[in-house]
Amino acid sequence: MSETTVSKFDLQDKVIIVTGAAGGIGTEISRECADAGAKVVLAGRTEETLVALSNDLNGEDSFVLKTDVTDPESVKNLIASTVEKFGRVDVIINNVGGSAAMCEPEETPYDVWSRMIDVNLSSTFYCCIEAGKQMIKQKSGKIINISSTAGTKGNPGMLHYSAAKAGVLSLTNNLAFKWAEHNINVNAVVPGLIATPNMIKWGVISPDVDDDGNHVPRLTRPPGPSDVANLCRFLASEAADLITGEAIPVRSWEKADRFWT
Repeated sequence: MSETTVSKFDLQDKVIIVTGAAGGIGTEISRECADAGAKVVLAGRTEETLVALSNDLNGEDSFVLKTDVTDPESVKNLIASTVEKFGRVDVIINNVGGSAAMCEPEETPYDVWSRMIDVNLSSTFYCCIEAGKQMIKQKSGKIINISSTAGTKGNPGMLHYSAAKAGVLSLTNNLAFKWAEHNINVNAVVPGLIATPNMIKWGVISPDVDDDGNHVPRLTRPPGPSDVANLCRFLASEAADLITGEAIPVRSWEKADRFWT
């Protein structure tokens, strides 16, 4: 393909870090970026699953880095090692996150609160700051933070998770403002209920056929991990060069992801 015919949606030779790369959503994000031509840095805590994913992506353009994103020193190593291997960081997709059991707000255990803030908000902050320092040197870069509709409409049964994901949205907006002068785009992807393998296994996702055997309209069912990955690819691409400070939902028509019920 000649240079003049390369699509603005291609990610050819872009260096993209994906945290939580081997998870239900992370796997699809990693695969989508690799399929678009990117050099993908697969970051996560379990090296074996990362290596398996790298082998599946089948290319010298993937790079495995065992990383604990709740540890600032581990995040510093992630960025430094990526720069050492590839010379730059074009995009970081901060996908790591985790939830906890539902409970009444007044019964929220303090240790669970701290863990939810660490996993969902502090980890995103560390990755943004360390990647941002490198991108400031480069005078360009894109940061994509994965939040949740729990952070936009709330989820009082998961106060800890909801507050952390709302913090991710505030962090995204503030960094977009501060780093616009450095040509750094900072956006948030805001998934609602997503049909990940675990959600399907646990029976959270309704079947695509109703009790009468009729197919359920696609837009009334939850999106899948690939739908989140598609949006990440767009935001990482040249086609989104003038989009920053945005929080873009991925939720089809899930009433619970939009309104209090």
